[in-house]
Amino acid sequence: MNRNLWIVIGIVAAAVFLFFIGILLAIGLRGSEVNITGRSVGLIEVQGLIVDARSTVRQIRQFAKEPNVPVILLYVDSPGGIVTPSQEIYSELQRAKAKGKKLVVSMGTLAASGGYYISAPADVIMASPGTTTGSIGVKMELPHIDGLLKKLGVSVDVVKSSEFKDIGSPYRPMTPEENNLMKGVILDVYDQFVTAVAEGRKLPKDSVLKLADGRVFSGRQAKELGLVDTLGTFHEAIALAGQMAGITGEPKVVRLPKPFRLRDFILEDIASRFLMPRLQYAWP
Repeated sequence: MNRNLWIVIGIVAAAVFLFFIGILLAIGLRGSEVNITGRSVGLIEVQGLIVDARSTVRQIRQFAKEPNVPVILLYVDSPGGIVTPSQEIYSELQRAKAKGKKLVVSMGTLAASGGYYISAPADVIMASPGTTTGSIGVKMELPHIDGLLKKLGVSVDVVKSSEFKDIGSPYRPMTPEENNLMKGVILDVYDQFVTAVAEGRKLPKDSVLKLADGRVFSGRQAKELGLVDTLGTFHEAIALAGQMAGITGEPKVVRLPKPFRLRDFILEDIASRFLMPRLQYAWP
């Protein structure tokens, strides 16, 4: 095969690649606008790790301004994730409720830690008896690679403006003073979690604190403790949301299209996901 033919094949392959990228970007740019006719239940699904709230927040805002969507059904099947996006979703759900929307949460196999956090403001939380939920707590994972670097004969010099500027560095263990500082941050965010659950579930904060030691519960246990309102399947949650919306018969369920983001298909943030210390509402 001569050189010119390889060049032609390369050009064609690049053109095909750019064509499909253009289609995907066009889908993404279309956004989440949709024309909703007739009273409907707005379904939002949160599945997997919570690392970015933007798509979920966009869907909540869209449903919040839709007069034909009186009830939002949030399906949660997540072990939780990063603190800030979990809090953003929680806050946006609260704003939707303030605009008069009802909120029903249907818990899937797992709705723990941040997955429970975003469920807390619901008017009704429905879980299966075997759902794993709870895990009310906060953690921060700080990887250390100093031992590996020593074996490789590599050292890292750090020039810093003040004592704690490189706190949490992967190149050395933390000092006791640094550990205490980070524990203070974690306890403050933990208090925010407990407060959110107490307010959302309308429970005394002291009662939540007794359950907020990181342990998980089955759906049935959570119901007995007041963390879950009722037990049932996803389809039963749809029926309940329809009743709350005043819909007779089988309710119409509406999903919004999720914008495509090219970032979702590349691995540019692997290092930050696994090496950067971040506060997490996550289980385990």
